[in-house]
Amino acid sequence: MTDAELMSPLPYCSQPLSPAPVLPPEMPLDRQHAIIVGRSKWVNGTPLRYAFMPQTRNHVQEEVVRESFDEWKDLGIGLDFWEVRDPREAQVRIGFEPGRSWSYIGRDVLRRPRHEPTMNLGWDLRDDHGRATALHEIGHTLGLAHEHQNPNAGIVWNEDAVYRHMAGPPNRWDPETTFHNILRKLDPSEVEGSRWDPDSIMEYRFPAGLVIRPEEYRSGINPPGTISKLDAEQVLIWYPPLEERLPHLTAFESRSLSLTPGQQYDAEVLPEETRKYRVGSFGASDMVLVLFEDVDGELRQVAADDDSGEDRNAQVEAELQAGRRYVLRTRMYHAWQAGTTAVMYW
Repeated sequence: MTDAELMSPLPYCSQPLSPAPVLPPEMPLDRQHAIIVGRSKWVNGTPLRYAFMPQTRNHVQEEVVRESFDEWKDLGIGLDFWEVRDPREAQVRIGFEPGRSWSYIGRDVLRRPRHEPTMNLGWDLRDDHGRATALHEIGHTLGLAHEHQNPNAGIVWNEDAVYRHMAGPPNRWDPETTFHNILRKLDPSEVEGSRWDPDSIMEYRFPAGLVIRPEEYRSGINPPGTISKLDAEQVLIWYPPLEERLPHLTAFESRSLSLTPGQQYDAEVLPEETRKYRVGSFGASDMVLVLFEDVDGELRQVAADDDSGEDRNAQVEAELQAGRRYVLRTRMYHAWQAGTTAVMYW
């Protein structure tokens, strides 16, 4: 990147507001933390289907997006990305409306109406900044937040300068947008790990004069615009490579689990008769449970449930077909009694 490019203002990702989960104030803090950290993450092994909104199709831009999905996948993560034509069949719906770029974070995309985009890429993706933008927005879809909002960064902003800078072109943000996307510190309960990564793909490039401390960044923050080593490490913690062979879960046999927060249990389900079944978790824990059907080697979601923060256990009901293969994936947020978690189908 040239000196002139480093000096010129850049358009930034402007995340939409998304409501925080409402948890009972009397809930223990460690349970709240586990739920808030885990709520946006996908169950590992989820096939994420993405589609381009027909109103704003742009074939040149689309190719950059495909390459960016491939770059995340090539890290070895356990998520799959499948392009589909019909946005109604996709969890991730991508538009190219000019002006702003943004994405909802992780599973928040599932709360959006099927006719609306969950991500927008509002400028040319063919240069370095554009390609970094595509990687950045996909990072949000995977559950990653803005790095400069990490409370562990220790950034002290020249707030007046930040508001003035962001009010000018090309962003022209109002104060609320600037606060939400830059100055607002994430709650420590929303952050994993303790390190700030100034090279993260989730970090903005900031010019000189906006940061007061750390002093070495008074001259600006200039991430390379690529997936950093720490980005890769973090995403592989949540989405490690999948096991090739899964244990078999037999009907009416409870499987005891020993999981720590964030860990996952996967099993193969091969029903012997066609009928309605229930699949559920048991015990003193918060879990998300997803049941998939294997359709010609591609997993398609049948049903899902999330009991986090509630006084119940995750459970789904579905008609399963004899001779077909299903995969159960469960991820734990938190358990408050050791050795009391199990799954079963019946």
